[in-house]
Amino acid sequence: MGLYIEARIRADLDDLWNRTQEPSQHQRWDLRFTRISYLPRAEGEPQRFRYATRVLPGLTVAGTSVCAGERERPDGTRTSALRFSSPHPLSLLAEGSGYWRYVPDGDGVLFLTGYDYRPRWGRVGAVADRLLFRPLIGWATAWSFDRLRLWLERGITPERALWNWLAELLARALVVLVAGTGLGLERSLHLFGPLAASMAYLSPLLLAVVISLALLTSPLPGTPAARRCLRRPATRVRAPRVLHTLETPR
Repeated sequence: MGLYIEARIRADLDDLWNRTQEPSQHQRWDLRFTRISYLPRAEGEPQRFRYATRVLPGLTVAGTSVCAGERERPDGTRTSALRFSSPHPLSLLAEGSGYWRYVPDGDGVLFLTGYDYRPRWGRVGAVADRLLFRPLIGWATAWSFDRLRLWLERGITPERALWNWLAELLARALVVLVAGTGLGLERSLHLFGPLAASMAYLSPLLLAVVISLALLTSPLPGTPAARRCLRRPATRVRAPRVLHTLETPR
């Protein structure tokens, strides 16, 4: 099952195009990539580029992609398609393909992607992909799209957005930790007699509410969140025709 992500971004179409098509800009907001660099090409050929993702300190997984875009279409939309592959033995993604669409929508742009890939490592890889990696990379794509939206709409740089997210994540974790500790202390009041036990009945409920709010409330406006993106298309979506003209890089 392929992945689909859609975000509505109130921004100029050219600005969105540049932030997504320029490698130095793209690598700043997309959590999936650490480094993107164009490779030399002849006039009229599709653009090839190298991408790298830092999995762990000292461990980087790299691959090659070939892409082609349609900046001017009769209906006013734009598209960008690519095929990619990675020979790195630790890369779960062996090869795949995908596309971006840019659809003008009132005072903004519907920016959407659809992509799929073939996992490596046989049955073990297929199970790991279905249970862990595919949900994770889908989340990372949606989170990155919202990070891009904040950059274009509110001027929050990708670097600042990451710090906002880490700070809010830490704050929520501390609230859960403190409330959970308080819940344990309230339960211990039962050991100190009927009066203390009766006073403890309401506190666990309040602490449970606090924990629920910390876990379930919407992120702050300046914090990127995958939940703000649409994860299923409203109608059936087809890949752009330009995708079929590209060969998988080796």
